[in-house]
Amino acid sequence: MSDYIEDVINDKITEIKEKKNLYDTGRVMRIVDYIVEVRGLENVFFFEEVHIGNKAVGYVSKINDSSVIVSIVKQFDDIFINDEVRSSKKMFQMNFSPKSIGHVIDLFGIDKTTGKKFDDCFKLDIDNPTIPIMERRAVNRPLYTGVSGIDLLYPIGKGQRQLVIGDKKTGKTQLCLDAINNQNGKDVLCIYIAIGKTKKNIKDIYNQLAKKGALSYTIILTADNDEKAPVLSLTPYAGLSIAERCMKEGMDVLVVIDDLKRHADVYREISILSGKEPGRDAYPSDIFYTHSRLLEKGCQHEGGGSITILPICETKGGDITDYISTNIISITDGQIVLSKKNFDKGQKPAIDYGLSVSRLGGAVQEKSMKKMGANVKRELLSYLETREIYELANIDDMGAELQNKLLRGQELLNNFNQYKFSPREPEQILATFTSIMGDE
Repeated sequence: MSDYIEDVINDKITEIKEKKNLYDTGRVMRIVDYIVEVRGLENVFFFEEVHIGNKAVGYVSKINDSSVIVSIVKQFDDIFINDEVRSSKKMFQMNFSPKSIGHVIDLFGIDKTTGKKFDDCFKLDIDNPTIPIMERRAVNRPLYTGVSGIDLLYPIGKGQRQLVIGDKKTGKTQLCLDAINNQNGKDVLCIYIAIGKTKKNIKDIYNQLAKKGALSYTIILTADNDEKAPVLSLTPYAGLSIAERCMKEGMDVLVVIDDLKRHADVYREISILSGKEPGRDAYPSDIFYTHSRLLEKGCQHEGGGSITILPICETKGGDITDYISTNIISITDGQIVLSKKNFDKGQKPAIDYGLSVSRLGGAVQEKSMKKMGANVKRELLSYLETREIYELANIDDMGAELQNKLLRGQELLNNFNQYKFSPREPEQILATFTSIMGDE
């Protein structure tokens, strides 16, 4: 212990001699909610941690000609004009504990169930450079979700980014929770990132995963809806930083981001208060970059580990062509579209098989699944197209061939229905659909 104290004192003396103990100071000149404009911090850099007296902690989110914009993440007291602001000469970082698995945490290293900070936290960078393309490898290993409609028709590979999109209350979160549940015993670390959810929502998710034994390999990283907007904005980047650290240690990681539409709205709010010029739908011009640099973390790493990302995006009226949805669709490697119409009909999961896409497809499937999936998809899509035309017709008035097509198509569709937390193994999926399709 005495050696440690001596080293700390020696380091401080060295800093004083080299004048590294001098910090820039500035003064608050404007306050708008959680956004503070500061004059005088001439040597700060973007994303640097700054302290407003002993009243608040924030980071530099914008640098103007004669001032900087600071976004507040933690506030302990009221801030006033002319309060002193100190630079820290270090990037804003999150606190992370290796004991976080099985807990609900935030980016400050707090266990949300107890309200206490983990005693073994260490600093972890939030704003990391994207993994170079030379360190990436082809995505060719399947990540099974246990959901027949995904594993057979729209497969996900380890290292893939697959969007889950649909209206409110169509089962988007549940589909991702099923995917987490299916990783039990498969050496996959799961990180569920909740952005702006209520404490009740998080408690329900925690209890569901606990009942299924999924918490033993799952971290729930949350920014509640009563947190400041900058905390909500940074939380998904913090989650991907954890995933990146684990991936470089050779681990496979599944990350669920729930949801990116809420994240986009939060970022828009911060940008408008910061004085950025609004663009389409009042979103700032860098909204695409905001999401692309987040989702580009998903990959198969040369070290053997991978990050698979399932971002969720909420739509209105089934419109997947809105600004944020099309941005995310263009970044990801496919999308699972959930339909309110299918949900109301009792089809669960309510996947719209006509609009859903996996751009990797058979590249991440085993031969038998690839062959069966191609045959089933062809017949199912043909059935759905035919059903739409003859939906109101009397089946008894149809020819035998058309009747058989509709009956077999309906049987296929019925076998894609699953209760929540009832995963199916690939062998079970193959056996089920082989009995319907035969040797096709």
